[in-house]
Amino acid sequence: MSQRELVVLGTASQVPTKQRNHNGYLLRWDAEGMLFDPGEGTQRQMIYAGVSATDITRIGITHFHGDHSLGLAGVAQRISLDRVPHPVDVYYPASGEQFFQRLTHSTAYHQTAELRAHPITERGELPAPGAGFTLTTAPLSHPVEAFGYRITEPDGRRIVPERLREFGISGPAVGLLQREGGIDLDGRTIALEEVSEPRPGQSFAFIMDTRLCGGVHELAEGVDMLVIEATFTDADERLAKEFGHLTARQAGAVAARAGARTLVLTHFSQRYRTLDDHLTEARAEYAGEIVVAEDLMRIPLPPRR
Repeated sequence: MSQRELVVLGTASQVPTKQRNHNGYLLRWDAEGMLFDPGEGTQRQMIYAGVSATDITRIGITHFHGDHSLGLAGVAQRISLDRVPHPVDVYYPASGEQFFQRLTHSTAYHQTAELRAHPITERGELPAPGAGFTLTTAPLSHPVEAFGYRITEPDGRRIVPERLREFGISGPAVGLLQREGGIDLDGRTIALEEVSEPRPGQSFAFIMDTRLCGGVHELAEGVDMLVIEATFTDADERLAKEFGHLTARQAGAVAARAGARTLVLTHFSQRYRTLDDHLTEARAEYAGEIVVAEDLMRIPLPPRR
């Protein structure tokens, strides 16, 4: 069975704490491993979480503030140290090209792996060769240029075993039917649609440092899992707006409006001793599944619709 889960490597915002590392999130999606916003200490968190450099196939940077990107230097060097055999695609705001170059060439090391750079200049689809999903981006609202990410799997079809038995189809004929879309059986053509049913594709959105804006809602619409910052609570809404962040209540409202199935709150300010209020405020807006992320947590994508 394919594995689709979010491995949480860090959940702090600007300042890490004893309990929370800087940001870092690895999305396992079948054979893909997309690392989002590797902050300082990501390499060590990967070890604790059982994530290897070889697991990483893509890296997505939302913006070039340190808590979302300082770990890129160590991760890039580790990818070469471990001689990762596949190219790793890296997506980041084009306006931060100098920071990308500095981080990936911050010290002397023997570069053996290929990092394929994809600077982002506008919303839309990003190149994701061989991924099996569509990767899109949209601009966010933060003091520096920032982009969020969305993964969308195409709709497919699910084989219904009972229908196969009705037609007497089994063994290699099943695979042929899936590949070709139909097979000839006893003088009759059996179409794939006759023995299958629609299978909606899954989707995932990653939204970090931002105020409420059109890009937030665009990325979140109808997703199975929404990972979104909830830096502040209502009591500090003024700070959230001033510094380009969301409150937990706003994150919950986004999830409710989008019809998201699982809401993952993260990127918490160090000012809060507990996150009880974050959960309470998000719950006031959103009735679905809410996960208040903790370091090293593994969160499976919800079952298919």
